[in-house]
Amino acid sequence: MYNKDSNKDWVSAVVTAGLGAGIVTSFAVSQGQHPLVALQITIFAVLVALLCDRLGLI
Repeated sequence: MYNKDSNKDWVSAVVTAGLGAGIVTSFAVSQGQHPLVALQITIFAVLVALLCDRLGLI
């Protein structure tokens, strides 16, 4: 019924991580955080999501 070995969709992992981190960091920027730090956090979240997707952790 559920095939764990199916081909993972890395695009959905990138979009989900980017949107999730983007929402949180946009709030942090509105509270005074530097925009480049927020961008770095978002990029890091996307990279971690891709790594987890590649390793089959999610």
